[in-house]
Amino acid sequence: MKRSIGFVFLFWVASLQAFELPEGFVYVKDVIPDIQVELRYYSTNNFVGARIEGYHQLKCIMTKRAANALKEVQDALKKFGLGLKIFDAYRPQRAVDHFKRWAKDLDDTKMKSQYYPESQKKNLFKHGYIASKSGHSRGSTIDLTIIDLQTKEELDMGSPWDFFGEISWVDYPDLDKNQRANRMLLNSIMKEKGFKPYYKEWWHFTLRIEPFPKTYFDFPVE
Repeated sequence: MKRSIGFVFLFWVASLQAFELPEGFVYVKDVIPDIQVELRYYSTNNFVGARIEGYHQLKCIMTKRAANALKEVQDALKKFGLGLKIFDAYRPQRAVDHFKRWAKDLDDTKMKSQYYPESQKKNLFKHGYIASKSGHSRGSTIDLTIIDLQTKEELDMGSPWDFFGEISWVDYPDLDKNQRANRMLLNSIMKEKGFKPYYKEWWHFTLRIEPFPKTYFDFPVE
């Protein structure tokens, strides 16, 4: 019995040591140790309502080039007592495939009231909220928001992360002054440091000069 337990332990250690990120990728915490991470697809608090395939650990991964640019954003915000919180970064293709399967099951709407109350599930592809390929799988796309470093509370952006609806569009007009200012701050500082926004999602940015513009990776998040 002891020999069996020892073998399992050694196998587990070896499997941990065997995993290496592809060249050009880094763990974001290694580059930005003080960044906040709430990896929603590792949890059940997302539009599917289940942990998404490929998210094996609470690890945030990006290309090294994108992580270095993101560090510049974090450093600039820290001067004002603000910082970044990441909801999603690198996303394996198998996770995108999970989204595709979920989208085809029109009877599974358990998260509708929270994430897409005014959208029909059958239209999520057509409206650009879900795609068969995602920039996240190229490693240089990020979903994030700004937080107060003292309280760790998110700034009010006018809609929650991953909310499928026009209220999440960057230029949605019916926001109060504070919400509009917060979106403008996030949008402007991300663009200043080399990221481009996606107009339908205030939280979504892609590095303009990404190192793998045509490669969709599928290694797991671990």
